[in-house]
Amino acid sequence: VTCVEVVEAYVERIREVNPLINAVVKDRFEEALQEARQVDKLLSESPGNDYLEEKFPLLGVPITVKEAFSVHGMPNTSGLVNRRNVIATSDATVVSRLKQAGAIPLGVTNCSELCMWYESSNRVYGRTNNPYDLQRIVGGSSGGEGGVLAAACSVIGVGSDIGGSIRMPAFFNGVFGHKPTTGVVPNDGQFPNARGVRTSFLCTGPMCRYAEDLEPMLRVMAGPGVNKLKLNEKVSLEKIKFHCMDHDGGSIFVSPVDKEILQAQKKVVEHLEGTLGVQVQRVAIHKMKYSFQIWSAMMSSKDSDGQEAQLFTDLLGDHGKPVWPLWELMKWLMGMSSHTLPAIALGLTEKLMKLNPGGNAKLVSMGKSLQEEMEALLGPDGVLLYPSHPTIAPRHHSPICMPFNFAYTAIFNVLGLPVTQCPLGLSSEGLPLGIQLVAASYNDHLTLAVARYLEQAFGGWILPGKV
Repeated sequence: VTCVEVVEAYVERIREVNPLINAVVKDRFEEALQEARQVDKLLSESPGNDYLEEKFPLLGVPITVKEAFSVHGMPNTSGLVNRRNVIATSDATVVSRLKQAGAIPLGVTNCSELCMWYESSNRVYGRTNNPYDLQRIVGGSSGGEGGVLAAACSVIGVGSDIGGSIRMPAFFNGVFGHKPTTGVVPNDGQFPNARGVRTSFLCTGPMCRYAEDLEPMLRVMAGPGVNKLKLNEKVSLEKIKFHCMDHDGGSIFVSPVDKEILQAQKKVVEHLEGTLGVQVQRVAIHKMKYSFQIWSAMMSSKDSDGQEAQLFTDLLGDHGKPVWPLWELMKWLMGMSSHTLPAIALGLTEKLMKLNPGGNAKLVSMGKSLQEEMEALLGPDGVLLYPSHPTIAPRHHSPICMPFNFAYTAIFNVLGLPVTQCPLGLSSEGLPLGIQLVAASYNDHLTLAVARYLEQAFGGWILPGKV
């Protein structure tokens, strides 16, 4: 099989499926085919494949990239109407590294407005639909990536995650996603990029259909940062100390965990205990009940230099006039706003957060205490099993009625822990189930190893029947 044939097959698949799911918002098919021809030429002229495999570990692999990342010649709007004419003149660091490793970008994929909502819909590109049920969301903000991978339109993809933006789309679309330990993979070249304290919370990471692809992709994306991890260490699954939490303890802000998600998690526990002979320890970490409040307070806190976090309202005004959220809400009600309702609502709630500095300080302190508790619990050999989200992929628009459900993923951003999202088959309605695998900082190798194991046990990605 030639590289051109592989790329042509994926191009054809995108052309067939994208009118239904609207995941790829701008393609670069001609450039990709030209790059594939160069790969075939290189392979025909190369004396030995070992050299090529070492130098170009992803040679000829078709990839897709979240539109929030700069890909030379591609739009870089992050779903913001005022940026609709912005074209990237360079590549984000991770995109450059993937290209240098031989990967071939096919195009860029949809996200939520300014990457701060868990439905990938905006006024530039419209809404992305879930391949398992077009009436359901793909999640966000890396939702286009989740959808494109689930629909077999791409092999691997680039996502970013400050509140679950890799893991929620991976969960809703039945694929694998990894939020690395904070500070391992560079975030340069995406819009919006993190500033102040948020640089410790934003993570760039891989999304894949197959668990075995996470590690080689992570190695390339991390570059020299990979030395902080222990990816060369052999993992003995029988020696991992497994912990399990069924829910956050009953937060009033978050939906109860769906019975089928709990059932899937129970099957994982039974399988680990029955097959590996391990004892999965049930834990109840009280502070997890305040996940949403802790995430919100830490996101709006000052960094060690006293720098304020960038206001979302300021980002909404990028490439345009300043935005007044209340005025935008009035315009939205009259059908005249160029912004989405979730973005306007976030601008409004941001103002409210400023009204209670004392309460925020207590929550930041609670977050730091939770981080210490979690690191002590997990230690050098622990993995926590935790629900990915309280509900299976919701219907379009319904997240606005349960806006804080992302707390199940978001808490791990502010704790800085590595998390792998792992699919666990389909629900009774044919929608993906899954689980989060969490380890202590720099123990990404543990969650990746468990993900590979669970893929074998539970089947991993399943091709959607309708697309």
